[in-house]
Amino acid sequence: MRHFVRDSFFGRMVYHGTGHRLFNHKEERPDYVVPAKYLGQSEGADFNENKAQTVVDSEGNEGGSNIEGGVAEGGITEGGGVTEGITKGVVEGSVEGSAGSSTSTLSQPEVAKDAEKNPENDYIMVDFDGPDDPENPYNWPLWQKVIFAFQIAFLTVSVYMGSAIYTPGVDVLMADLNISRVKATLPLTMFVIGYGLGPMVFSPMSENSMFGRTSIYIVTLFIFFILQIPQGFGSGTHSIASLTVLRFLSGIFASPALATGGASFGDVVTLPYMPVGIAAWSMGAVCGPSLGPLIGAALVNGSHGEWVWTFRFMMIISGTCFLFLTFFLPETYGKTILRRKAQRLRALTGNDKIISEGELENKHMTPREVAIDTLWRPIEISIFEPVVLSINLYIALVYSIMYLWFEAFPIVFIETYHFTLVELGVSYTSVMIGIMISAAIYIVIIYHQFTKKFLTGQAESITPEVFIPPSILGSIMMPIGVFIFGWSSSANQHWIGAMIGAAAFAFGAFLIFQTLFNYMAMSFPRYMASVFAGNDLFRSVIAGCFPLFASALFNNLKTSKYPVGWGSSILGFISVGMIAIPVAFYKFGPRIRARSRYAGF
Repeated sequence: MRHFVRDSFFGRMVYHGTGHRLFNHKEERPDYVVPAKYLGQSEGADFNENKAQTVVDSEGNEGGSNIEGGVAEGGITEGGGVTEGITKGVVEGSVEGSAGSSTSTLSQPEVAKDAEKNPENDYIMVDFDGPDDPENPYNWPLWQKVIFAFQIAFLTVSVYMGSAIYTPGVDVLMADLNISRVKATLPLTMFVIGYGLGPMVFSPMSENSMFGRTSIYIVTLFIFFILQIPQGFGSGTHSIASLTVLRFLSGIFASPALATGGASFGDVVTLPYMPVGIAAWSMGAVCGPSLGPLIGAALVNGSHGEWVWTFRFMMIISGTCFLFLTFFLPETYGKTILRRKAQRLRALTGNDKIISEGELENKHMTPREVAIDTLWRPIEISIFEPVVLSINLYIALVYSIMYLWFEAFPIVFIETYHFTLVELGVSYTSVMIGIMISAAIYIVIIYHQFTKKFLTGQAESITPEVFIPPSILGSIMMPIGVFIFGWSSSANQHWIGAMIGAAAFAFGAFLIFQTLFNYMAMSFPRYMASVFAGNDLFRSVIAGCFPLFASALFNNLKTSKYPVGWGSSILGFISVGMIAIPVAFYKFGPRIRARSRYAGF
C-alpha cells in the first residue's frame, strides 16, 4: 500500500514540497543501479560504482536538462503534478465513457517506434523494468487491484447518483420556488448535459502523460464538492436559475468519473479480462442514477420536505470521497508513470536523450492537432461514421428512457398506487435488480466467448461481432420491458408488474450498453477516445432533454386505466425498430467496417 500513498495526489504534493526527500522512488535511492541502456556506452560501470559511494542529491529540477527538440522546453512538470493538475475520459455508465477509452497500453506505439528509427534523434525510450516490474499497474497483486476498483466505483457512484437524487423532492421544490414542473426538471437536464460536455475536455487531458488520471479525478472532484455547498446552503436554494447553473457546472466536473472510470480499469486489468472488469465497474455506474432517488426520497421524507438535504448529502459524500482518494488513489496511466520515471532518470544521469513515450507524443503534437483531436474528431466520427452514428442513436434512446422514468415512476407509483415517498425510492431498486441479473449473465457469456479464447491462444479468431449476440438479446428484452411497464401500470393490477417491466428494461439496457461499447472499442481502437467522447456528448444532450417533455408525453396520452400505457408504447415501438441495428452489425459488420476510414488500427 505504500505506493498507493506515494503516487496519490497527497503523496505527489509532499514529494515536491520536501524536495523529493519523502515518498521518493527507487531511482532516487543510493543503492539503485542504473540500467546500462540509460547510460553512455563507456560510463555505465563507473557511474554506478561512483553512485554507490555517494548519496545522489536529486532535489533539483527533476526534468533535467532540456531534451533535444524541445520536449522539456522551460522544464517539464511531472504528470501535471500540482501545477498543471490544478489547472477528463465514463461511459459512461454503462461503459459510459464507459468503457472509457482504454488507451493506456504500455507498449511502444507508432510515434515511439518512429523515434527509435531516427538516428539523428538518438532517443533512449524509457520502459518498465521487465515484464514483472511492480511499478506497472498490470503487475499489482489482486488485492491491490480490488482496492483500486473499489476506489473508482466509490467515486463513480458518489457523483453519478447526484444526477437524479433531488427528483423525489421536485413537488416541494415547485412549491417553494413557485415554478412549473418543466422548470423544476431543468436542474436534472443540465446536469446530464454537463457530464456530456465535460469529457470533450477532460478525456483528452487524462490521456496526456503530463496530467494522467489521478490529477484530473482529484481536482474535478474537489470542484464538484465546492459546487454542492451553494446548492445546499446558498443561492441555489432561492433561485431556479442559480440552481440550474450550479447543476450544469456540477455535471461538467462529475464527468471524469463517468467518462474515464472504464479507462482506469483498463490501466490495471489485462486485455483478456477487460470486458469482464469493465462490466463489474459499470454495474456501479449504471446503478448510480437509480440509487440516487432512493437516497433522495429518504432524505426528503426524513427532513419533512427539505429538498436541499439531497444536495447537502451530495456535499458530504463527495467531500468524504475527495479526502479518501486524495490520500490513497494512485496514478495508473502508464504513459504518466513512465514520464515521471524518465524525469527522474534524466535528473540522476544527466542524460538528455532519455525520454518517455508520452513526452515524445507531446513533442510531435501541434496546437492545431490537439484541437482537432479534442474538439472536432469526436463530432466528426459521431456524425459521419455510420456505425458510430447508429450506435449513438440507439444508446441515446436507452439513456433517454432511463431518464424519462424519473418522471414516469411518480405517476405510476404515487398517483396510481399511492406509494409513500420512501416506497417510491425503493421502487427504483427494480432497475438495479435487472442490471445485476444482466451483468451476471453477460460476464459468463463474455468470459467464454472472449476471455477464454484469449487465454487459449485463439485471439486471432475474435472479431468485434463476438459482442453482438448478447446485444440482440438485450435489444429484444428492452421493448418487452417497456411494454410490460406501460400496460401493467394500472390501479386494477398489482404494482409488481410495473417493477418487473422496469427490471426487464434494465436487463436489456445493460446488455446493449456493454456490448455496443465493446463493439465500438474493437472496431475503432485507434480513435477510441474520440468515439467515446462523442458518444458521451451525443447521448447526454438527447437524454437530458427527454425529462422536459416527459409529463406532457404521459399526461396527453394517458387513459383512465393506463396512465403511462400509450406513452410507453411509443418508446416501445421505437425500441422494436432499433433491433435492426445489432442484427445488421452481426450480419454485415465486416463489410461495413471495411468501408470505414476510421475502423481498424
